[in-house]
Amino acid sequence: MAHSTVSTQSGSLSDRLVAGVLALLLGSFLIFGAGFAHSSVLHDTAHDVRHANGFPCH
Repeated sequence: MAHSTVSTQSGSLSDRLVAGVLALLLGSFLIFGAGFAHSSVLHDTAHDVRHANGFPCH
């Protein structure tokens, strides 16, 4: 029987604050970027990503 050990290490307050701010900025960019983008741009982007990942869509 295998045993595994999991350890957690919390970062310093400044590290967590920087990570939180970066996550907030990235999330805001994604939400507002998608919210204000023209629908044909979003469709074309999703279409190109499907092709780039090898998924047929036609």
